[in-house]
Amino acid sequence: MSAEHSYHFDSPTAPKLDVVGTVPGAPPMPEGAEAMTILVTLPPGSEGAPPHRHSGPAFGYVLKGEIIFELEGEPERVVKAGETFWEPGGDVIHYQDGNNLPDAESAFVVTMFCAPGQPMLVPVSAEELEQRRDRRAPRP
Repeated sequence: MSAEHSYHFDSPTAPKLDVVGTVPGAPPMPEGAEAMTILVTLPPGSEGAPPHRHSGPAFGYVLKGEIIFELEGEPERVVKAGETFWEPGGDVIHYQDGNNLPDAESAFVVTMFCAPGQPMLVPVSAEELEQRRDRRAPRP
């Protein structure tokens, strides 16, 4: 956390403010974007949503458990409770957001900035996944 984002209240009962994630530079926003915050709860072992994309950027925070997170061009990674993730939206495919735990629920909250009149999540066809397979990072 950089100094320009920190703030300290001079009161013993004041709230504590912690910046848990930032994204350098302003990600592009769709004109007239609609902001929405969504709570996603994944049952044990859930694969999450199928490969998809969003019309604008999305910023997330894992509340409990662990999720497997993978964007086009990046290796998959595990994001644990208390950690953040973001994706730029637009043409980038979001491959995975599944539960990494086979025996416990995981949950995350995500705020998306979507283009007006467009769905918040658009599944990617099997044909397009095949056409773009060279853009996917090697998998473990």
